[in-house]
Amino acid sequence: MKKKADTPIYWSVAAYEEWNLIIAATDDGLCYVGSPEQPLAPIAEWAGRRWTGRPLQRDDGKLQPYAAELSAYLQGKQHSFAMPLDLQGTPFQLAVWRALCGIPYGQTLSYSELAEQIQRPSAIRAVGAAIGANPVLITVPCHRVIGKDGALTGYRGGLDMKAKLLRLERDVLTAEGARMHA
Repeated sequence: MKKKADTPIYWSVAAYEEWNLIIAATDDGLCYVGSPEQPLAPIAEWAGRRWTGRPLQRDDGKLQPYAAELSAYLQGKQHSFAMPLDLQGTPFQLAVWRALCGIPYGQTLSYSELAEQIQRPSAIRAVGAAIGANPVLITVPCHRVIGKDGALTGYRGGLDMKAKLLRLERDVLTAEGARMHA
């Protein structure tokens, strides 16, 4: 029987329109979604820090269900994810990431609202740092956090990606509302 430390982290590329996102999973669930066009080196470095001693192994077949769910989201066909996640972080980071998953599709919160939601109203900067450390873009929807003034703020995938994800959600909800009232 393999020890957990010997078990690979599987990776693949999820392609959708102009985006090629490196995704990675353990046997327990999705653990990484990269930025568009990001090379493998940063993921290898991240995996080495978070999953010491575990090799990266490409496995397109094993990652296909995760890529399919991401594609369905990016096509506006699904609002949430059923895939299992395998997140490694501090208790504070995990609390922030759980709170991110509670932000409804098509809605946004400010960093201070999120800090209040996790009952840490003075920890706005720490909330921002935890959001920045989110390893699974899109599926843990950190793109739904904006500045208090409504401005788009930092995003590991870049502000262009963040704007596109927010626009996608807004457009899907608008189209669904129009169909309901037609």
